[in-house]
Amino acid sequence: MANRHYRRAVEADLPELVRLLADDELGSRRELREAEDQRPFRDAFHEIDSDPNQYLLVVEEDGALIGMLQLTFISGLARGGLKRGQIEAVRIARHRRSAGVGQAMVEWAISRCRDEGCGLVQLTTDRSRTDAHRFYERLGFEPSHVGYKLNL
Repeated sequence: MANRHYRRAVEADLPELVRLLADDELGSRRELREAEDQRPFRDAFHEIDSDPNQYLLVVEEDGALIGMLQLTFISGLARGGLKRGQIEAVRIARHRRSAGVGQAMVEWAISRCRDEGCGLVQLTTDRSRTDAHRFYERLGFEPSHVGYKLNL
């Protein structure tokens, strides 16, 4: 069994996090064109890191960064003031996919949401990621909403 460690991301992780984000068909179109200029990534990292309602998780295995996700805690008035956990940017290194890393990360995030008093955990994934849909449904998530985006 590999030595797996979960921790909060640090700025030195940024190059590897960007590589994880870009390591698929969708990410390669969205992230690589920005990767030469690290300022936007650094700025976003500092904003995330300074917000107590955000957690940027990295997973290391035998000293190598192999996974990441962003977890956001959202207070709201809907559903009787229910607090939610929002999971985003789940990425696993290509050579570690289908090895249980993603499931362990999502289970970690769900546990953290319970600890934070959340009554709901939600996430979005691109329509084209049918493998991801099956993965999240296997973990108990239900496709309950239709999402919309507006690029600005």
